[in-house]
Amino acid sequence: MSQNSPSTISVPGLPTADPDRTARLRDALRAADFTADGCLDLLGATAYAALSRGETVPALRATRGGSPLETLIRLFLLQRPATRDQARAALPLDDALADGWLRAGDGDTVWATVDVRPFAGVAAAPGARDEGGAGRRAGESGEDWWIVSDLGCAVGGAAGAAAARGATDEGGAGGMSTASRSELVLGVGGASTTLAGITIRNPVSRVLDLGTGSGVQALHASPHASQVTATDVNPRALHFARLTLALSGVREADLRQGSLFEPVGDERFDLIVSNPPFVISPGERFVYRDGGMAGDDLCRTLVHQAADHLTEGGYCQLLANWEHVDGEDWRERVTSWVPSGCDAWIVQREVQDPAQYAELWLRDGGDHRSDPASYAARYDEWLEEFERRRVKGIGFGWITLRNSGSAMPSVTAEEWPHPVEQPLGPEIGKWFERQDFLRAHDDAALLAARFRLADEVVQEQVGLPGSEDPEHVVLRSNRGMRRATKVDTVGAGFAGVCDGTLTAGRILDAIAQLLGEDPVVLRDRTPAAIRLLVEQGFIEPVD
Repeated sequence: MSQNSPSTISVPGLPTADPDRTARLRDALRAADFTADGCLDLLGATAYAALSRGETVPALRATRGGSPLETLIRLFLLQRPATRDQARAALPLDDALADGWLRAGDGDTVWATVDVRPFAGVAAAPGARDEGGAGRRAGESGEDWWIVSDLGCAVGGAAGAAAARGATDEGGAGGMSTASRSELVLGVGGASTTLAGITIRNPVSRVLDLGTGSGVQALHASPHASQVTATDVNPRALHFARLTLALSGVREADLRQGSLFEPVGDERFDLIVSNPPFVISPGERFVYRDGGMAGDDLCRTLVHQAADHLTEGGYCQLLANWEHVDGEDWRERVTSWVPSGCDAWIVQREVQDPAQYAELWLRDGGDHRSDPASYAARYDEWLEEFERRRVKGIGFGWITLRNSGSAMPSVTAEEWPHPVEQPLGPEIGKWFERQDFLRAHDDAALLAARFRLADEVVQEQVGLPGSEDPEHVVLRSNRGMRRATKVDTVGAGFAGVCDGTLTAGRILDAIAQLLGEDPVVLRDRTPAAIRLLVEQGFIEPVD
């Protein structure tokens, strides 16, 4: 087991982080407005969106004026050179050269050695943005952070790094050779942003970021954790994580090298987050995505071992891929990973067939830019492996565990490909609280409880125009998971009356009298519907 600190790990070709010089660099980035909002304002929505897709031409056209902000965008996001005078106007040039953030090129030019991407650390209420958004809207507050990664790896995976090498033609990502591309370190992308958004942000003592990469999750944990431990099997990743934390001005994490839970021994944490190398691939080519285990065994192992490293009530939240095996229900497959004594909420967001999946990760690796014969051979290798394992599809999603210690844990696996509202962390926390409530209340206790209609729940009635009665009634939530559920007359009436003043039983008695039904019969048949409304968040217990 290795527990090396990155301060003792030498990584040639990467910057160092002298505290004073890094502080001056951070001040210069802020002064030039090299922030997520500042870049969006300068580039405009079209070029900014194109850059997030790895397309640089619109941003190059928007940064021809030579201002300090334009110089920084060209250096750190577009991998273009700047003159020494341009660089000196934008940042402390001598410090940046001394610490290795920049390197001298031909003549009077300098080049960036790493990708530095501005990132908005949002400290906003739930519902601030849809899934995938990394910026802030008007009126939101938060931190201005910077994610440090290999050149071209802010987006686009290994394919982006290949493009960066072509742009610089001077050795590429951080001076990496082609042989060492397997250790590329990515910046912030859709997966890391999604994980940050679904993470429960309660103040806690200890957080573990397992597989930290460039330190995105450790950075997000720093405001609400007393201590952050970040691990990675790749020493380059630990160095990048240190740079990310230092440049963003947050305290350094306890950084340790090793695989899965090996670096932390038998230590326990209040929160474990992981964006692991979950790609189901026929071989280990890139450390950031290929876990080196067969099929989905890496995700299974991580989930299964998590309980041994969680404090009582602690959470583990991770992104994962899982196999859809012929003749198997994917729900049974993934729920079998959940350790005893843990509640779990597993959400499948997308399913791809083997061909789609292979094409996605071949593009990520830049294989589509190789010669056709090599591309076809790698493609065939992926499909051969899937066929051997009887894989008919691959699921993408997230898994949240809580160490509840319950003898009757709540384990739910569901498919939800629809848009959700980010940040979703508060809603996920409430989901587990609702499981506690339902587990502690039998039908009699449920009818004695009081409820209120959740915020932004609306009722929709569907039927032919002019008809006296609707064909069905739907309750729809505009928050969190944005669920919709069909209810009958009793369910709609019950939800509409829930304002926290009357118990559920009293409301049902009133509905029975209004409809001319037997109140005892109505009390007997309605608790299951109430439980569904509570579980899905349409009504909330007021106690």
